[in-house]
Amino acid sequence: MKRERKQASLFDALLCLGFLITILVTSLVFLKKYEISAHIPLLVGGIFTACVAIFKLGFTWNELEEGILSTINTTMPSILILLIVGILIGTWIISGIVPSMIYYGLNILSPSIFLVATTIICAIVSVATGSSWTTAGTIGIALLGIGSALNIPSPIIAGAIISGAYFGDKMSPLSDTTNLAPAMAGTNLFDHIKHMLYTTTPALIISLVLYGVIGFKYAGSNIDTSQIIQIQDALMSNYNTLSPLLLLVPVLVIALVILKIPAIPGLTIGVLLGAFVAIVFQGASLADVFIVAKDGYVSSTGMEFVDALLTRGGLDSMLSTVSLMICALATGGILEKTGMLEALAKFILKFAKGTFGLIFATIFTAIGTNLAVADQYLAIVIPGSMYKDAFKNQGLAAKNLSRALEDSATITSSLIPWNTCGAYMSATLGVGCFAFLPFAFFNLLCPIISLIYGATGITIEKIKTDEVSNIVV
Repeated sequence: MKRERKQASLFDALLCLGFLITILVTSLVFLKKYEISAHIPLLVGGIFTACVAIFKLGFTWNELEEGILSTINTTMPSILILLIVGILIGTWIISGIVPSMIYYGLNILSPSIFLVATTIICAIVSVATGSSWTTAGTIGIALLGIGSALNIPSPIIAGAIISGAYFGDKMSPLSDTTNLAPAMAGTNLFDHIKHMLYTTTPALIISLVLYGVIGFKYAGSNIDTSQIIQIQDALMSNYNTLSPLLLLVPVLVIALVILKIPAIPGLTIGVLLGAFVAIVFQGASLADVFIVAKDGYVSSTGMEFVDALLTRGGLDSMLSTVSLMICALATGGILEKTGMLEALAKFILKFAKGTFGLIFATIFTAIGTNLAVADQYLAIVIPGSMYKDAFKNQGLAAKNLSRALEDSATITSSLIPWNTCGAYMSATLGVGCFAFLPFAFFNLLCPIISLIYGATGITIEKIKTDEVSNIVV
C-alpha cells in the first residue's frame, strides 16, 4: 500500500540542515587535526536527509534518486569547465604563459607605492594561477618579508596581500570558486565574471587608493629587491622563453569572452594554444604536454617559492573539487526534491522583501555558513541551492545570485580564524585574522558594494523577456 506523501515543513528542513551543519562542524572544526574533508560528512548528511524523506515524508528512493540526478545534470557543463580549467592551468604553466605573467608582474614593484604594488602583484599572480592560497603562500611570503624590512606593520602588508590574492580567486576563470558559484546559480561562467566586474572594480580601486594613502609614510624607504630578482632568475632559468608575446594567449582567450564564445570551446582553444606554445617556444614534447595536462606541472627550479607556485594544474587536480560538488549536489538534490529548501527559503524570504532583501539574505546566509561550517565551498553551495528558485521567481537573472555568492562566501572566508581559508592565511603569513581584517579592504568592500547595488538596483539585471514565461511562480 502506497504511503501518503507529506509536505516538508520548516521543522523537517531545520532538522536535516541542522544535522548536516552539526556533522560538518564536528568533522571540519572539532576533528580538524585529522584533516577530514567535507566530502563524507556531506554524504552522511545526505543519507540522514534521505531517511527523513523516506520514513517521515513518504518519498520513494527512486524519487530521491531522480532529484539527485536532475540536480547533478544541471551542473554538468560547469563540471566539464572545471576539468578543462585544470588542463588549462597545466598547459599554461609548461608553456611559460603563467610564469611570464608572474615575471613581468613583479617588475611593477616600486618602493614609493609598495602596498599598492603588493596588491597589484598578488592580483596578477592570483588571476594567472586562480589560487589565493598559492599566491599568499609564495609571492605573498616574499612580499611580507620585503615590507617588513621597510618597517611596514605586518597586518597592513597581509591585508594588501589577501586583497590582491582574493581578487584573482574571485575573478580568474582558473579559480574553482569562480566556476562553482555560477554552477550553483545556473548561469554562464563568463557572464558571471563580467557581472562581477561591477562590484570588483570599485572595490579594488578604493582599496588601492587606501593602500596608497597608508603607504605615503613609507615612500622614502629603500627596498631590497634581491628576493624578487631571485624569483625572476629562477623563472627565467627554468624556461627557454619568457616573453610578453606569450601573454597574447590569455589576451586572445579574453577576446573570445568578449565575442561571447561559449566557455567550453573558448577554454579549449586556450588549452590548444598553450600546448602549441609549450612545444614551439619551450621545446616540450607532445608526451610532456599530455602528461602535464592530466597530472599537472611539477616545478624543479630548486627555489622553494617558485616550485610551490608552479607545481599545480592538470585534470586530476580538479577531481577533488568535482567530487565535492557531486557530494554537495547529491544532498542538495534530496533537499530540493523533498521541498525542504523551499520551506526554509520561504521562511527566510518572509523577512527578505524585494531585491535588496533577497541579496541581503544570500549574503547573510553565505557569511553565516562560512562562520558555522568553516568552508567557503559549502558557503557557496548551500545558499546557492536555497535561493536559486527565489531569484527566478522575482525575475532576477541568475548571475545576480552568483555574484552575491562570490561577494560574500568567497571573499569573507579568509577573515574568519576557524574557517579553512582564514586558518591557512593566518598560518602562512604569520598574522592573526583579526589583526589583518581591518586592512583587507577589498574583502570588506565587496559585500558592502553588493548590498548597495541591491538597495539601489544599480547593475541588478532582470531575466530576459523570452525567459520569463519559464518561471515557476
